[in-house]
This record gives sequence, structure tokens and C-alpha cells, in this order.
Amino acid sequence: MNTDVENLFKDKVIGHPAGLFVIFFTEMWERFSFYGMKILLVLFLTAPFLSDNPGWEWSRENAMALIGTYSSLLYLTPIVGGYIADKITGYKWAVIIGCFIMMLGHLAMVFETTASLYIGLGLLVIGTGFFKPNMTSMISEMYKGKESKKDGAYTIYYMGVNAGAFFGMMLCGYLAENIGWSYGFGLAGIFMLGGLIQFWLAKDLFGSIGEKPSKVYEVELTPNINEESTETKENVITEKRNPFTSLDKVLMVLSAIGGVLYLFNDPISKIGNINLLPFNIGSLDGSSATVLLALVMFLYLIISRMSRYDRIVRDKIIAVSIFGIFTVFFFAAFEQSLGSMTLFARDYTDRALTGNSALIFKIIDSILTVVPLAIITWVLYILFRKTFSKIPYSNIVLALTFAFLWYVVYYKINNEFSKEATEVGASWFGILNSFFIITLAPLFSKWWESKYNPSVAMKYGIGLMLLGGGFGILVFGTMGIPQGAKTASVSMIFLILAYLLHTMGELCISPVGLSYLSKLVPGRMIGFMFGIWYLAIAIGQKAAGTMGGMIDKITEEYSLSTFFLIFTLVPVGIGVVSMLLNPVLKKLMHGVK
Repeated sequence: MNTDVENLFKDKVIGHPAGLFVIFFTEMWERFSFYGMKILLVLFLTAPFLSDNPGWEWSRENAMALIGTYSSLLYLTPIVGGYIADKITGYKWAVIIGCFIMMLGHLAMVFETTASLYIGLGLLVIGTGFFKPNMTSMISEMYKGKESKKDGAYTIYYMGVNAGAFFGMMLCGYLAENIGWSYGFGLAGIFMLGGLIQFWLAKDLFGSIGEKPSKVYEVELTPNINEESTETKENVITEKRNPFTSLDKVLMVLSAIGGVLYLFNDPISKIGNINLLPFNIGSLDGSSATVLLALVMFLYLIISRMSRYDRIVRDKIIAVSIFGIFTVFFFAAFEQSLGSMTLFARDYTDRALTGNSALIFKIIDSILTVVPLAIITWVLYILFRKTFSKIPYSNIVLALTFAFLWYVVYYKINNEFSKEATEVGASWFGILNSFFIITLAPLFSKWWESKYNPSVAMKYGIGLMLLGGGFGILVFGTMGIPQGAKTASVSMIFLILAYLLHTMGELCISPVGLSYLSKLVPGRMIGFMFGIWYLAIAIGQKAAGTMGGMIDKITEEYSLSTFFLIFTLVPVGIGVVSMLLNPVLKKLMHGVK
């Protein structure tokens, strides 16, 4: 009798089961909606009220405070959503629930009222919690027993992620900046609805895969060959003798409450002038004291748990924790891309093009849009041929969404070529990260497979220094801007080069972290440590919002170059620390490569 996995592999598209491409397109529409909305948020909130395309004219500090909290929560709710999927709903229904809630969130954003904005962001946070962890879980379950093809499957999946981000930022941004904000938010919602219907109609293709809650966590551990027998035994013993104590659970709850209070109090106190923590402890206000106390409790929890493990396991967890700290610094700077760097694109970059420059840009932009879309449409055609007899209605919905996507692309290109001059949208620069990932990822993959593959600490060091180098280019480009200036006309080339270096830095770090975490931590602690990893990214996201919100204050007191200099020196400094710690970290990892 054939299993559901074997049945899935009967109908192949480019050597992989058709079900993978159902997931690919669902993820593509979700990322289209997510990034399409997110890059608009800071522009909409800070746009002048009295303008051709009026926004809310918030201060940059207030806008970044809200965006920092929103972005941070997006990495915390998946911890809960993954747990619910494992215990109650299963992966498949968690994805459907998440898509539906996110679609309602995008719908709320269309109305551009204060209430609808907060309701929309709240629904997006909750929906992402259900959606984000469970798509990859379905892929993992689909490829049980076919691990040799798993790397290729995840590569295809992440192409869907980047394709969605690419088209979402390009098209939602274009409509929002050229017609109106509601059109950009609305377009994000339309494709989220398409992704929901398409996946729901195709759910029977997966059989029981993702249907039932998982009861066993399968973790790939790659111990050193010389330590194999003791390593395996050690993991089993450790799992039995290091359960969460009552104190552990109390510390987790209290530190979580403290962190969430800080996340909500920061934007509420700035935007609504309502302080949820109206007290002082010494020189610290209530918000600072609460988050500091939560951090102390959390560190005590981590340290106390590590102390209960045997030396080798403890060393490996220490190594993961150090990489987690580096990750916080990386995302605090990297996530300026959808915050202060988008503001820089709008207010400080010369985006007006005329004559031959305008024509060349239009041609390049059209190629960047049409060629990837044509390739993905060809994949859709193959999927249509392979699965129409099994999931016809899903295929029809998918075809209709693509037809609409082609129409939006046609409208954009036709509208641009009808004008002699052009102004590059501030949101357009956001697509550069996805474009550079798609083009550079194969080169970095070959580097990691060669004999010159650096250690994880060196990868972190290189990635952080490349990130700092990107901001260094912006420092150079903004040196002529006077102190306190609100606008300027810096050449676009500086921003393009900055995104190039940032993407190269991301390719050194983002694919590495979770891979090494799965290799280093013991089985009993895998779920907990994945949660910690998401927490590190969440802290980095909030730090990015807080630091990005200081752009006006630092520009007024010093200069815009000084603002970007901070993001140059800190990542480069942490990168140097990572490289210097390479021998120590190798020792702590006990041969894991």
C-alpha cells in the first residue's frame, strides 16, 4: 500500500512532488502580502498629511516604535502557533487558519483609520503565528525518507519566499505611491485571499500529511564520529534528567510578561501618551526597569538550565547562545532596510530620472519584473498539467491570481513608459534584497560546498562586516548633508551598493543559524532553543525599530552620516569579536561542522 509521501512523489514538477509547489505558491502569496504591506507602513505613517498622497504625518520615532513592536511580535507568536499546530490543529489547518486571519488583517488595513490599523496589525501578528512555523513543518513531513532531496526542496521554497517579497514590494509599493495607500494595502489582501483559497482547495492532495498533530520531535544530530556512542547516550540521559522545574516555568512566564509589557508600552506611551508602567526604580523609568528585570530573569533561566547539562552538551549550548547574541546585533542593523533606509530612499535620495537615464531604468525595471514572472508562470503551467485532474479548482484559482498579477504588471509597465521622465519609488529599493538573494545564493552555496568553506564563527564575522560595510557606503554618501537636514538628493548608487553588501552579509548568516542550532542542541531542548532563537531575532527586530527611530534626534544633534556610522561600527566590531572567538567557539562545538 502506498503512503501519502509516496503518492505525492508520483506527480513531479522539476523533480519534486507537485505538493511542494502548492506550498511554494501559498508561501509566495503570503510573502507578497507581508512585504508589500510592511514596506508601505513606514512610508504611510510618516507621509505628510497635506500632500498629493496624504499619510498620517507621524514622527519617525513613533512610526519606528510601532513597527519595531509589530516586527518583534511576528517572531514571538510562531512559538505559540507551532505549539498549537503540534498539539491541536496539525500543520495543514494551522496554515489555513493563519492565511484566513492574515487576509482579514490586510482587509482592515485598507480603511486607513486608527482602529483598523491596530486591528489589522494585530490580526497579521496572530495569523503569522499560525502560518510561519508550519509551512516548513509540512515540507519536512513530506520528505520523510527522502532526505537527500530535502535541501533542494527548501531551496525551491525559499525561492518562493523571495519571489513573493520581490513582487509584493514592487507592485504594492508602486500602487500605493502612485495611486493611493489603500490600493497598496488592498493589493496585498487580494493576493493573501488568493493564497488562502488555492491552498484550501488543494489540501486533499497532501493526504494525511500535516493533518494530525505530531507527537514526536525528530531532530537531526550530527555528532563527531569519535564521540558518536557517548554523544548519543549523553543526549538520551540528558533528556531524562533535566526537566523544566517549577522555578524554570515561573521564570519563563515572568520574563515573557515583562518583555511583552515593554513591547506594548513603548509605542503606546509615545503615540497615545498612555504609560502602562508608570513608576521609576532609581534612575530607570518603568519601561526600562521592566525589560531589564525580564532580561535578568531570562538569563538566569538559561544559565541555570545549562549548568544542569554535562560538559559537552553545556559547551554546545553556550556556543549557540553566543551565536544568538551575534544574531541580535545583526538584525538590529539589517532590519533598517524596511525602516530608516526606506525613509532615506524617500527623503534623502535623488530618485528623479530624465532622458536616457529614465529610459534605461524603465527597460531594466521591466526586465526585472517580466523575466522572473515568466519563469514562475512556466512552473505554474507544469503544475497545472500534472495536478489538474486532482485539484482542478485550486489550479483555476491560482491561474486567476496569476492573470491578475500579469495585469498589474502590465499596468505598471505601460504607465511608466507613457511618461517621459520617471521618479523611482522609495519602496522600489526594497526589492533589491530579494533580487540579490536570488542571483547570489547559488554562488554562496558553491562557496559553502568548497574546500574554502569557513567555520560558522568566520561566517558570522564576514556577514557582520559586510553589513557594516553597507552602512559605511551610506556614511560616505551622506557626508555632504548638513546637520539637521530633512531632505537631500544623494545618488541612488549608494543605496543600491548598500543593499548589495547587506544581502551578501545575510547570505553568510541567515541560512547558518538554524542549521547549526539543530546540530548542536540536545533533543530534549530543541523546541526550547528554537524558541530562544526566534526570541533573539525578535529582540533584534525591536532594537532595529528603537534605533531607527533615533534618526531625527541624531541627525539634528550630529548628522545623518553619524547615524549611519553607528550601524557601521557596531556590526564591524561584533564581526571582529566573532572572528577572534573562532578558536574558542570551535572548541565549544566539539567537532560539529
